[in-house]
Amino acid sequence: QVQLAESGGGSVQAGGSLRLSCAASGRTYTTAWWRQAPGAAREFIAALGSWSGDRTYYGDFVKGRFTISKDGAKNMVYLQLNNLRPEDTAVYYCAASRRSDSRAYYYREAAYEHWGQGTQVSVSY
Repeated sequence: QVQLAESGGGSVQAGGSLRLSCAASGRTYTTAWWRQAPGAAREFIAALGSWSGDRTYYGDFVKGRFTISKDGAKNMVYLQLNNLRPEDTAVYYCAASRRSDSRAYYYREAAYEHWGQGTQVSVSY
């Protein structure tokens, strides 16, 4: 069982930045960030795959504004959020899988068996 704990959320103005952190209690095969806005489905943001030398994968909407990274020695995964917009307001979740088959569908919720509690990001004008 992997425990995940997110931190770093908060309220910022449009154009601002935040860095979210995810502390994992153990090693994972695939680690990702997702978000869920009020009334919307959970949306894939980015993933890191240990199968690919920690290559990064991003959702189509990201377009260079967000960056996922990790510190393997500390079992930490980060999400840098830049140029934030009000439509980025959501609860941001860290997710992880220890299954090797998660590499095939890292962009789907079903790939992850471990989820954090989430951290709120609110962006206003």
